[in-house]
Amino acid sequence: MELQIRQVSKSYANGVQALQNISLSVPAGMYGLLGPNGAGKSTLMRILATLQEPDEGSVHLGSVDVLRQKNEVRQTLGYLPQEFGVYPKARAEDLLDYFAVLKGITNRALRRETTEALLRQTNLWDVRRQQLGGFSGGMKQRFGVAVALLGNPRLLIVDEPTAGLDPAERVRFLNLLSELGENSVVILSTHIVADVAELCTHMAIIHQGRILLEAQPLEAVAALNGRIWRRMVEKSELPRLEQEHRVISTKLLSGRTLVHVYSPEAPGPGFELVQADLEDVYFSTMAGHFGQAAAQPSQPA
Repeated sequence: MELQIRQVSKSYANGVQALQNISLSVPAGMYGLLGPNGAGKSTLMRILATLQEPDEGSVHLGSVDVLRQKNEVRQTLGYLPQEFGVYPKARAEDLLDYFAVLKGITNRALRRETTEALLRQTNLWDVRRQQLGGFSGGMKQRFGVAVALLGNPRLLIVDEPTAGLDPAERVRFLNLLSELGENSVVILSTHIVADVAELCTHMAIIHQGRILLEAQPLEAVAALNGRIWRRMVEKSELPRLEQEHRVISTKLLSGRTLVHVYSPEAPGPGFELVQADLEDVYFSTMAGHFGQAAAQPSQPA
């Protein structure tokens, strides 16, 4: 099972071109769509979830035409949007049961078995009789995953799932997502680099509606090794460094600034070579110093 996105574009009435000729091949497993807010991630997710129409392009999930066979897609789709509402006075097990009916699980015994399994899988069984209004942000996100998993979807879309979660809830949520990628195509749309680094075997970086990089995270990081240098500087030195070098990121530490620079060779005195990570891949790509060609694995002679 693979999701094929080909030449998808979308513009809005206000003139914003949200997507520009997007093409991606998304295999089974966890796939990270990484980009800043406003990059076009949510627009693409809504198109894949059959909630919006693109201006042009095609999308196929296996043999199913996502844009023309919406009912077939919805039967095998799980979607957790960035923001979703719950009935605050409803109990978790009751609302999940209600959504199961909407999903077409009409047999009462099967529905009871399904909802129990999902509540246990999302670690909500012990609070199943609590009202959703009393759930923490992470608990609500896990309930959203339980809803999205109804019907054993072959395509699961989660949009900015860890935004606003505390560190403990984020870890629990990421552990849950990692289990789900074993049997389905799972697309994780996020602006948090660490989420992709910890979960995804394939990824793409999107900015201003365009795909800047499509790669396997480990290969992209390996391709960047030997090109990332760092130096601790005073804040007043930063403007000069930005003129002289390709600065990709800065971080304030103890009153001084840690600078990461992209360079195929030593950029000068005071810099030390560092082991690249996915954050360096992201910032180098966004700055235009690293992209599709650099991330391609070398071919044998």
